[in-house]
Amino acid sequence: MENTTGLRENKKLRTRQRLAATALELFLERGFDAVSVADVAAAAEVSKPTLFRYFPSKEDLLLDRFADHQDEVARIVRERPAGRTPVGAVHAHFLTALAERDPITGLCDHPNVMAFQQLVYSTAGLKSRLARYTDREVELLAEALEAEEVPPLAAHLAAIHLVAVRHELGRVNWRRIESGQSADGAHAAAVADADQAFGMLADGLDQALPTAPDGAPAPAPASAQAPAPAQAPE
Repeated sequence: MENTTGLRENKKLRTRQRLAATALELFLERGFDAVSVADVAAAAEVSKPTLFRYFPSKEDLLLDRFADHQDEVARIVRERPAGRTPVGAVHAHFLTALAERDPITGLCDHPNVMAFQQLVYSTAGLKSRLARYTDREVELLAEALEAEEVPPLAAHLAAIHLVAVRHELGRVNWRRIESGQSADGAHAAAVADADQAFGMLADGLDQALPTAPDGAPAPAPASAQAPAPAQAPE
């Protein structure tokens, strides 16, 4: 029985992956608005009802990959080492991600990633839908802070600021890449921006949020904590 269940789940996962990969290929080739759900279903050789069982909207065909990473900032905060503040933990993680050219930072000039980012940032419907994922990211981070006895309002406000800074830094870095700069050439400026932005947050939030208690687990390397959500398949 377990084997049958496992095979069924694997088949569902393969179907989901095929739909997402087919949609991305069509969107990059023709543009998001020029491709219909019916086009994706036909290319993937499934019915529209089947497609909608896996993805509730056309936008989710492209953006659903972000869903697995909505708890990234909350996880960084939960797993921060003893003595480190939430702002310090997110700042350090972002600097490591910059060094690794993680697409989540916007500082990645791989052609496939650039094409994916261009599609997302140039399509109004996708940017609007992405806000839903951002809202969930804020919610999960606020819950992590509340678990450390931060009052609900303070936890929510802090989460909004931390998530917003990461996203804005990503947009600024993407604009650098879009303008023709290389990731290596833009790295120093990206680090300076991150230091300034998180430094501004630390001036206020570090007074209101707790440091990690002794005995907190050591964080995993950034590359092991979360794969890049914006990575387009090669």
